[in-house]
Amino acid sequence: MFRFAGIDLFLHWSWFLVAVFEIQSRAHSYSSITWNVLEYLALFVIVMLHEFGHALACRQVGGRANQIILWPLGGVAYVDPPPRPGATLWSIAAGPLVNVALLPILGAAVLLCRVQAVPETLPNVYTLVINIFWINVGLLAFNILPIYPLDGGQILRSLLWFPLGRARSLQVATILGFIGVAGFIGLAFWMQSLWFGALAAFMLLNCWGGLKHAQELLRIAKLPRREEFACPSCKTSPPRGELWRCGNCGQAFDTFTTSAVCPYCSARFARTRCLDCGEQHAFNEWMAPTLTAPSL
Repeated sequence: MFRFAGIDLFLHWSWFLVAVFEIQSRAHSYSSITWNVLEYLALFVIVMLHEFGHALACRQVGGRANQIILWPLGGVAYVDPPPRPGATLWSIAAGPLVNVALLPILGAAVLLCRVQAVPETLPNVYTLVINIFWINVGLLAFNILPIYPLDGGQILRSLLWFPLGRARSLQVATILGFIGVAGFIGLAFWMQSLWFGALAAFMLLNCWGGLKHAQELLRIAKLPRREEFACPSCKTSPPRGELWRCGNCGQAFDTFTTSAVCPYCSARFARTRCLDCGEQHAFNEWMAPTLTAPSL
């Protein structure tokens, strides 16, 4: 749709299908369907501001964030903060804080409408303003639920990161997330809600992926390290083992035993990815400053 501060905003095609359904289902709320359209556009703006909060905060702490996609279940800001608990916490918390900042603004708008007797003179305007207020409250309350991968669950994970470390905090957050998913599945059956069912499925997939990632991080953390190398970004020595996969032939190999050359197809890689922080650097930048590189 547009780019702001180097961040591209995309709108998924399914958003329009759900928009038509939601607008039609709430047609009785106003005297004209035009007001329903305005209400749904307000939802779009609030979600967009929420996601830009994530993205801009991530860039503020030195992370990568260049894409936002809005779709029927909300929005997704593709953020990649530095692998530090504080940076991750700020990147995630900034989204709900946007909703918090909107509370007094929308609350003042509701009070102004009441003072100016708008409910009697312009009932559609008053209904729109108060509905937007409650939409923002609902989005805030939902997002801060401590259920991974919702913002509340990721905030919990970031807080646990300080005492438990990166892998254990993710493991605990995803396990708690499975409990939340079970609750959403029960809610979907109780309310006969397809929307809650789709949301539960989305959360289940993310919890499963997060748990697998946590297990992989724990496995890597236990491996012996190559002290003669160090990541230029996080200063961590890389683990030993066939943990890098060739993008050309698909074979796994240890890039530090072959000087970033695949032993199966001889493909050479200009940059080597750190398995701890995710940053990529040229192979010769990985030499620990106090050590000389071994002959390979």
